[in-house]
Amino acid sequence: MSKRKPHNMRARLERTCRALVSANHAAVVNIDPSGQQVLINWKNLKQICVRQVVDAVCDIPHRWTIYLSVLCRTELGERYHKSIEVAPQGNYRADHLTDVIETTYTDLRATANPNHLVAAGWIAIPTDTTLDEAEAANIFAAADAWNQQKAELNASTREHGTSGASSTSIRQVAPEK
Repeated sequence: MSKRKPHNMRARLERTCRALVSANHAAVVNIDPSGQQVLINWKNLKQICVRQVVDAVCDIPHRWTIYLSVLCRTELGERYHKSIEVAPQGNYRADHLTDVIETTYTDLRATANPNHLVAAGWIAIPTDTTLDEAEAANIFAAADAWNQQKAELNASTREHGTSGASSTSIRQVAPEK
């Protein structure tokens, strides 16, 4: 008779949390210059306010897909964006993603025309999922990214001496209950 596999509570909790995140199609969306950060369902574009999902995103290491984008508007009012998708190798907790986001974010912002720059942001999905440009544009539109003030983005860069990337914790995406 074979011996049963021992009970591992941590592994069980991680599997449960990953299933919860996957079932809710959770994605963290951050928009600068407003610093707005929300947790949304990237399939139906509705905000997720359930504390268990927030904890599952923040407390458990995941394989992340990060979609960074710079949103621009020409003098004629035409919208366009420059984007890049990054998928760091390995499992990371949400608070360990800042280095990956910051370096890529700075490089991407440097390629944008500063006169056209409206906002910059990123979408972090805690699964091995790729987004196409249309899906990302819909997510940014749902997060109201196009209604930012140009002056605020440039002012926040000068005041803080950073790329404008938000240092806001992902844990702040949902209200306390």
